[in-house]
Amino acid sequence: MRTAPPRKKRTSARGWWLKQLHTWHWISAAVSLIGMLAFAVTGVTLNHAASIPASPKVEDRSATLAPSLLRLLKPTPAQSDAPLPAAVARAVENAVGLDAAGRPGEWSDAEVYVALPRPGGDAWVSIDRASGAIKSEVTSQGWISLLNDLHKGRNTGLAWRLFLDAFAVAAVVFTLTGLLLLHLHSRHRRMTWPLVALGFLLPLVVAILFIH
Repeated sequence: MRTAPPRKKRTSARGWWLKQLHTWHWISAAVSLIGMLAFAVTGVTLNHAASIPASPKVEDRSATLAPSLLRLLKPTPAQSDAPLPAAVARAVENAVGLDAAGRPGEWSDAEVYVALPRPGGDAWVSIDRASGAIKSEVTSQGWISLLNDLHKGRNTGLAWRLFLDAFAVAAVVFTLTGLLLLHLHSRHRRMTWPLVALGFLLPLVVAILFIH
């Protein structure tokens, strides 16, 4: 039985790797394309955040808690950061449109205060423990602030953090398969490794010389 010549085997193996790498490269590119574009744009906006004007919008709302629910706030909880009782949290959401369920509260003798930070703004709600008066405030910093906070994963919750992890994995696959494709094609493109070295050395030199 005749065996394939070594050169033919190498060519066959190279073709198989090229096919696999191209497949994983375009799949990871498709999955992470919008994310990488958004991260690149918000990288610029974050870098120039002080130069981008913002016009915050503040919305205040108020309501009154029903006496039957106010009684639930009379006992001081054992934990100083205990959340609102579930029934009270539902009433607050219905009254002012803010979901405080499960969020840590700040209990004092006079009120319960719940901070509700969010991407691109802030919010809070407080309930007077004597009168049941509900006060709330929602601040919006605009779309750029929202996108910047999404970039950083700031006050975004578990689902967004999991998405960022998945996006990061796709981006790593994209870059590593790109590097391997560069390696396979480098013999025909002499500037491949000098450009890769430049991409590595340029940020390193800038960091060493100008970041203190």
